[in-house]
Amino acid sequence: MGALDGILVADFSRVLAGPLAAMTLGDLGAEVVKVEPPRGDETRSWKPPVDSEGRSTYFLSVNRNKRSVALNLKQKEDLNLARELAGRADVLIENFRPGTMEKFGLDYETLASGNPGLVYCSITGFGSRGGAHMPGYDPLVQAVSGLMSVTGPPDGEASKTGVALVDVIAGLNAVNAILAALRVRERDRVGQRVEVDLLSTSLSALANQASSYLNTGSSPARMGNVHPSIEPFSTFAAADGPLMICAGNDGQFRELARTLGAPQLIEDGRFTTNSDRVKNRDALRSEIESRLGLDSVSYWADALNAAGVPAGSVNDIGAGFALAESLDLEPVDEFDGIRSPASPLGLSATPATTRRRPPALDEHGAEIRSWLRKRSEEKG
Repeated sequence: MGALDGILVADFSRVLAGPLAAMTLGDLGAEVVKVEPPRGDETRSWKPPVDSEGRSTYFLSVNRNKRSVALNLKQKEDLNLARELAGRADVLIENFRPGTMEKFGLDYETLASGNPGLVYCSITGFGSRGGAHMPGYDPLVQAVSGLMSVTGPPDGEASKTGVALVDVIAGLNAVNAILAALRVRERDRVGQRVEVDLLSTSLSALANQASSYLNTGSSPARMGNVHPSIEPFSTFAAADGPLMICAGNDGQFRELARTLGAPQLIEDGRFTTNSDRVKNRDALRSEIESRLGLDSVSYWADALNAAGVPAGSVNDIGAGFALAESLDLEPVDEFDGIRSPASPLGLSATPATTRRRPPALDEHGAEIRSWLRKRSEEKG
């Protein structure tokens, strides 16, 4: 049995944040019913890339462990089925613009009157108050939240991250909040509404950069791969490419200096403490790279790690998976011909599992409609 065995999730969401949250609950054992419009989740048509069967790899990334039913909420019969599903669900996830679910009588207040144990999760771009009218897209939120302003080279253009990171974090925030709400339901026998928005998610994810602004009044600037508070903690040029070095304390810096054959750096007053090294980072970079240039990334990564200094090459995604496999982390989930990143959630007694591949549109429509109609007849 999974940790969430017996929990029914009605997934009315689409694209990334909501589907990721629902999939994570499914990985943990919940039964997830994905409600799609007749045309399907938008990401079904986001191509390329596609797999060998022509399916959007974007859609495949966040929709395993779900059953699909296509319902047209503008049609009375389908809307009644959607309401029946919501009335049976333990958790409902939606990420429509605020006000949309109310139009269909699928809002929290309406549903909670008949299903008081419902945990109802709404994911929006800018909240349900002043920003309710604003559509939320990850790159837009990265731009307006300030995340882009600290991403990229200092002398170049502000850049978004290489993945929709705000959507991903929002999905994980939603999972955290849903699990907390389910725990409260066990105690108090009542559900509640959960709200997560992308802007608040991004501001929170800025972490130390946000704290810097809030406590100094000055917005941090882009620094490329350099860390604003630690040195050496960046990429450095070796003979054949960039090497990431993360010497996060004085002991690691001393081992770095010895491994590079430059023990004199330890006694150099410019580099005695981390604050000294941050202040004199340009001079320190010159000293480090003059030694790294004598050999390869592979050589230095091995030598530094052996000395207890975290270091590694800048891999592509394939090499990242290969590294995880070499460390016996089992990073790939393969089920029914579809490969995806394995769940990172490790539970010894109730591990995350894959029980269903991502569904075809309305693949389980007939059985779900039959079940919902039967439940409705039993009640009426």
